[in-house]
Amino acid sequence: MKVAIGCDHGGLNIKNAIIEYLKENGIEFTDFGCYTEESVDYPIYGYKVAKEVSDNSDTLGVLCCGTGIGISMSANKVKGIRAAVCTNEFMAEMTRRHNNSNIICMGGRIIDEAMAVKLTDIFLNTEFEGDRHTKRVDMITAIEEGTFEL
Repeated sequence: MKVAIGCDHGGLNIKNAIIEYLKENGIEFTDFGCYTEESVDYPIYGYKVAKEVSDNSDTLGVLCCGTGIGISMSANKVKGIRAAVCTNEFMAEMTRRHNNSNIICMGGRIIDEAMAVKLTDIFLNTEFEGDRHTKRVDMITAIEEGTFEL
């Protein structure tokens, strides 16, 4: 597994904490920025990470902005992406277990560095259950592809 990680200025603090966690655990990652607290546009980083995840099936993504919301909206516009905003342990586990999310999004103004690391650890170490959830994920894909029918 590889990790693509990115943030805007509002998520820089938690992104840097997560990078330390990735390094300490020998997890291969690519940091797509940003690198300073200077104001930047979150769609740029949401797109960069989402594109990397979309193009590489062995890659999961981590995105951080002020709330996690804007950057998740940007990422979810890329085909094949299921990016989820998570603020607690249960959400981080369930988004992988039931939704097969491939990007976790968090807010540096919502959670602290320790929680961001904890949520990332849960996200990266939880497997998709498949089974009844596969049908639902396939429905999400059909919506994305414009083939979903009721």
